[in-house]
Amino acid sequence: MLATSVRVCRMSRPGTLAAQRTAAITRHMMSTSSSARSSASGPGPASDEAPVLFESKGPVRSYILNRPLKLNALNEPMLNILRPKIEEWCQGKLAKVIVGRGVGRAFCAGEMLKDPETRSKAIDFFHREFEMDYILAAVPKPYICFMDGITMGGGVGLSVNAQFRIATENTVFAMPETKIGYCPDVGASYFLSRIDGEIGTYLALTGEIIRGRAVFEHGLATHFIPSRRIPALLESLASLDDPTYSQIDELIEECRSEREPEEPVTAFVGATRVALDSAFQHNTVEKIVGELQTVSTSSEHEEVRKWAKQTLAALELRSPTSLKVALAAIRRGKGRSLLDALQMEMNIAAAYCHGESPDFLTGVSAVLVDKIKTRPAWSPDKLEDVNDSEVLKKFFSTYTPAEGNAPTITPPDYLGDRNELVDPMQYALPTEDEIRKMVDGSHLRSGATEITLEELVAKFEDMRRGSTECERKFWRLFSANVSLRTTSTWIRSG
Repeated sequence: MLATSVRVCRMSRPGTLAAQRTAAITRHMMSTSSSARSSASGPGPASDEAPVLFESKGPVRSYILNRPLKLNALNEPMLNILRPKIEEWCQGKLAKVIVGRGVGRAFCAGEMLKDPETRSKAIDFFHREFEMDYILAAVPKPYICFMDGITMGGGVGLSVNAQFRIATENTVFAMPETKIGYCPDVGASYFLSRIDGEIGTYLALTGEIIRGRAVFEHGLATHFIPSRRIPALLESLASLDDPTYSQIDELIEECRSEREPEEPVTAFVGATRVALDSAFQHNTVEKIVGELQTVSTSSEHEEVRKWAKQTLAALELRSPTSLKVALAAIRRGKGRSLLDALQMEMNIAAAYCHGESPDFLTGVSAVLVDKIKTRPAWSPDKLEDVNDSEVLKKFFSTYTPAEGNAPTITPPDYLGDRNELVDPMQYALPTEDEIRKMVDGSHLRSGATEITLEELVAKFEDMRRGSTECERKFWRLFSANVSLRTTSTWIRSG
């Protein structure tokens, strides 16, 4: 049965989860003894089954990551199994909808690679992984990914550019690569640079997590539903003959629920959000840290001072080189296509795998092997000792396909000209940039010279569903005055 293939549970306590999160991402360069097995058609959590399962029901074709004891972390055998099936579905006529899920309490918690000393194999893994991420982003039919559980690293790459990304109360999202001396990848420079304000920059540098409904509220998921409704949603999808994008959106919307009183609220609101955007807008890590230091002692809001101190403590534990590489990648990713961003990240991965920074292997050894509780021995050890020009040269110029020392991310021919991918934000909440343009009159559908809350909600409801969540976001945005001029009627210049 479809229902039995999806296992959900709540996350463990914060300390345990943090350890699991760190261990998951460090598997980027750690070994695994797993070997590929042939695919299976039925679901099941047994560890001796195939690491990826496949299901066909009606128009729906599902892949199910099936390594629950390893939190479904990607490895070479899984990619070897997954890509041919996805390509078959992309080109086939019977497959109308593609669904991604995971067995157990994770969708996918990262990646696993073989011997970290075998650099050529590490580069090859990244290459195939990034191409798989692009294929799923460019798939020429609806792609739905259930981020029900831990979704980190490689799991983010598989999910975050899907047209339909479904978060639940179990979702735990992070890109924690800077914790092990590496840089956020799998398209992070593309998607983190496009979410509201500087939240993406914060997530890229700190590696901190966001949970549950907040993943939806900040645009990393397009929908939020209770996990208990997933089986019914899958059955409804399977009952359709040839579902359209709009029909799928409506089915998912029917499963949503209003916020429960006990649900945690995102921390990125109000004065904290204003402080975050202000601090992380800078183009050097030193300036980010400098403003956080000022805010940590001078802010009039106690919660902001506390947040700034916690953020400074997190950044202090990270690799100084990784922080600078991550910031440079995020800034460059904002103006690039997904394909170009993935190629840039491929070049960065090649630089790390060729030893341009010792911090990658240092972080893996310290965090996973030795399991130290203190700061790893990064080299250089301080931000001021990391030369920005050298970072740009080593990680953004030296390794490229043209130089012959980095592979090319090449979309398969069957995708055709995919320069214009389906907008991954089409079914998500409107971004703050969209709202801002609607208010100041620069949006294509702005209309009149003044707009009220009700009119604003109606306009976005006409463009996408979820008016209640839209209205809630509008109030949060305007009450925080995030780069917007607000009045009681939100009058804009005409």
